[in-house]
Amino acid sequence: MLVKNDDSEAARPSPSGSRPDQGVSRRDIILREAAALFAAQGVAATTVRQIADQAGVLSGSLYHHFPSKEVMVQDIVIGYLDDLLARYQGLRERDTDPVKRLRQLVLISLQVATDQPHAVEIYQNEGAVLKSLPRNEYVSGLAHEIHQFWADIITAGVDALELRSDVSPRLFHRLLRDAVWLSPRWYRSTEGYPPAKLADDLLAVFLDGFTAG
Repeated sequence: MLVKNDDSEAARPSPSGSRPDQGVSRRDIILREAAALFAAQGVAATTVRQIADQAGVLSGSLYHHFPSKEVMVQDIVIGYLDDLLARYQGLRERDTDPVKRLRQLVLISLQVATDQPHAVEIYQNEGAVLKSLPRNEYVSGLAHEIHQFWADIITAGVDALELRSDVSPRLFHRLLRDAVWLSPRWYRSTEGYPPAKLADDLLAVFLDGFTAG
């Protein structure tokens, strides 16, 4: 009797009938499809079978890659935060002008959110799930480092007299951060309106206001 090799599922078509992505690992395909489902209907309402069907694999095969759907949530969010933080860290080698660095921070955040909109939704909506996971301390550490990047750049702008000192830096940070991180709910990058243009418009409103003259 022939034993079915797990790798044979790599050729299994997706529910839409299309072939699996070429050059993309099965693990990444599973995470991508799981992220879309988690963002659309929540972690609690998403089943392993639904994820398997969307990824074009058998339900049992998922457990070769992930012990539970909660670990998928964890890996999706960690992947997003790791990517975001790595790009932020590149700012240390760039322009030291606080306002220019703030623009780069906003642009990077929008670019990553555009690349991983489902991960952003999960991170915002599934805090209770994330707190219950084994690597919650690691996730919290990443979140703290990301917060510190924003706080340091905004504080540097206030100290350099390029940003207002009569508005709480913490309040400014929260308002601008939320405007950036909630944008995947409505923004879709297009050739005519790329993330760089959205970054410029956001900062124009936050730094210059919306009144004419």
